[in-house]
Amino acid sequence: QVQLVESGGGLVQAGSSLRLSCAASGRTFSTYTMGWFRQAPGKERDFVAAISWRGGTTYYADSVKGRSTISRDNAKNTVTLQIDTMKPEDTAVYYCAATPFQSSSRTTEYNYWGQGTQVTVSS
Repeated sequence: QVQLVESGGGLVQAGSSLRLSCAASGRTFSTYTMGWFRQAPGKERDFVAAISWRGGTTYYADSVKGRSTISRDNAKNTVTLQIDTMKPEDTAVYYCAATPFQSSSRTTEYNYWGQGTQVTVSS
């Protein structure tokens, strides 16, 4: 079992940076690939980024590639997502999730989810 709690959301200005954190509980955290997803009102939940269990491989959606960084600290059971140059279209609820798959961008392959944190980008 892995329990996930996101933090760091809020209201940010367009062009600024945002740093989201996810704290995990459970002894098996380091064996999971960790991902971030987001869901805007009226839209499906979309993949944002993922990081392999050792942190050696990262994956990004095209919408954030080049301006975001995902990282993890297995000693602290945390995973972090930073997005630079925030845009109004980044407004969404952001979710942290865990999957036993080596790499995945599919919501259906993630077993554990946090409750989400709201991010609103003002123009």
